[in-house]
Amino acid sequence: MKIRSVMASAVVTVTPETSLKDAAAKLVRFGISGMPVVDDERHVLGVLSEADILAKEAGAAPREGMLTWLLDGGVSRGRLEAKTVEEAMTAPALTIGPERTVREAATRMLDDGVNRLPVVENGVLVGIVSRADLVRAFARSDDEIRREIEAEVVRQTLWLDPSSFSVEVRDGIVTLSGILDSEADIELLREFVRRVPGVVSVRSELRTHGDVHAAQREL
Repeated sequence: MKIRSVMASAVVTVTPETSLKDAAAKLVRFGISGMPVVDDERHVLGVLSEADILAKEAGAAPREGMLTWLLDGGVSRGRLEAKTVEEAMTAPALTIGPERTVREAATRMLDDGVNRLPVVENGVLVGIVSRADLVRAFARSDDEIRREIEAEVVRQTLWLDPSSFSVEVRDGIVTLSGILDSEADIELLREFVRRVPGVVSVRSELRTHGDVHAAQREL
């Protein structure tokens, strides 16, 4: 599944010149925890999150003492003195393209500890994808999962003959049965099916033409 199919196209944004007070009010008004920072051409310059604003609000050192706080990195002086979005935002922003997969987005979010990724096409912001969007993709129905496997994996990616095997999905568990040309085809099919959002596990009852011929000779 591609990012384009799960992202939100209507994106709340802010400009670098916006005051932190106005940006914070915008986060509260729209009930979001972060938003891309863009210029007049919607190029993504950074991301402003609740954490960036809290860094400003933190101000004083935590209870364990000033020395420990400074040694651990603390909050930068620039952040503490920030008055505009540009001074407080995290830059450069982590972004993703609309044709990338949901799996790639999930991996990037987990690896980099972020909750959302601006979606950029040809250098311009076209959407945003959040962890909640990815969870909704994982929660799809069995029929939706089966249709994606048959259309995107079987036909578009691997160019396999769908009449040579069957795909069944129940509670996210995929069962593949039928005959393929080689063990390599079987392994590729299983691996690509595992990557489909919503797939819990894959059961393979696939055989090769060689296996079938060998069984027939034994008979």
